[in-house]
Amino acid sequence: MPEIILKTREEIEMMRESALIVSKTLGMLASEIKPGITTLALDTLAHDFIKDQGAEPGFLGLYDFPNTLCMSPNAQVVHGIPNDTPLEEGDVISIDCGSLKNGFYGDHAYTFAVGEIAPETEKLLRITKESLYEGIKAFRLNNRIGDLGYAIQNYCEKEGYGVVRELVGHGLGSTMHEAPEVPNYGKRGRGKKFLNGMVLAIEPMINMGTHRIKQLKDGWTILTADGKPSAHFEHNVALIDDKPELLSTFEYIYQALGIQSEEETPFRSLPLVL
Repeated sequence: MPEIILKTREEIEMMRESALIVSKTLGMLASEIKPGITTLALDTLAHDFIKDQGAEPGFLGLYDFPNTLCMSPNAQVVHGIPNDTPLEEGDVISIDCGSLKNGFYGDHAYTFAVGEIAPETEKLLRITKESLYEGIKAFRLNNRIGDLGYAIQNYCEKEGYGVVRELVGHGLGSTMHEAPEVPNYGKRGRGKKFLNGMVLAIEPMINMGTHRIKQLKDGWTILTADGKPSAHFEHNVALIDDKPELLSTFEYIYQALGIQSEEETPFRSLPLVL
């Protein structure tokens, strides 16, 4: 079983820089997501923006992935490949983005509404994002992987949603995917114990209907088995002084969209300076 690599404070600060490049990229894209734009056009914008920040796109070429962004609309869960199909009013689009700077990765995701979306889809996005913070709350010294997974699973399943089993969060560092795996389901008190210096990518992937998924023949795109929408939100979080510290932020997105939120405040030791 792969060893969990604990990070020093200096390494965590370098990881914060990489994570914030992703945050800024998602914030830039937030202003561009409108009916009529293609996911390939958004991908080009993200590629150029990340390079302008002095970083490399973290996903491009990783495991032979062909693009900078994973772009997954509607019933696509994750790993969608950007294309020339225009987004339409009422769509939702999960954008997963990575960056590499100073030898460390940032990797997080947000599901955007394209124009006005159906109320039931809006609720799916809200509950999925709230479940992310439930998981982050459980990322505390001496808690375990199962405590985090249970927190997300319980929050979403009580709303009748399906929690994807085959795809999980992960450790993050000088490689994109490190130990431990971080499922969005689990039993309290089970699994690896959390230690100071751990850095996780926590990422609930939640379906409106069944938790079951299928894969397209492109070898990448994951879809819900029943064709209902899916949502995906992801943060990078370090365990510092026994409690979770956000390295990434959605505040650049909120600034672009005119949203006021205090959701991240409990997970920051210092105020975020935008």
